[in-house]
Amino acid sequence: MNDERLERTKSAVQTARHIPADKKTELLGLLSKLKPAIAKASETHQDHAENIARLVAASAHEATRAERKPESIGNLLRELKHSVENFEASHPQLVALVTEYTAFLSALGI
Repeated sequence: MNDERLERTKSAVQTARHIPADKKTELLGLLSKLKPAIAKASETHQDHAENIARLVAASAHEATRAERKPESIGNLLRELKHSVENFEASHPQLVALVTEYTAFLSALGI
């Protein structure tokens, strides 16, 4: 996840009015943890890592929209989970963080 994409995503989270402050902090922390895990995966699987970064950013932006579309976020989260399935053995930390991230967004009622 490049710095520009991460900063845009973090900015969207910070300005989202419908997400409680404590949940924003937690989401921002997850995004910060995902960045190095995605970067590590990109060393060996650049295209897949870029797709994961795109899906993380897209799902975070969808979650921060004032008028959320549950079907859109659901589709993004399913695609994100599917995109990391092949990384279970080679990048378990990335898989664990994506699982935590998708569970977090789901718990927000998104």
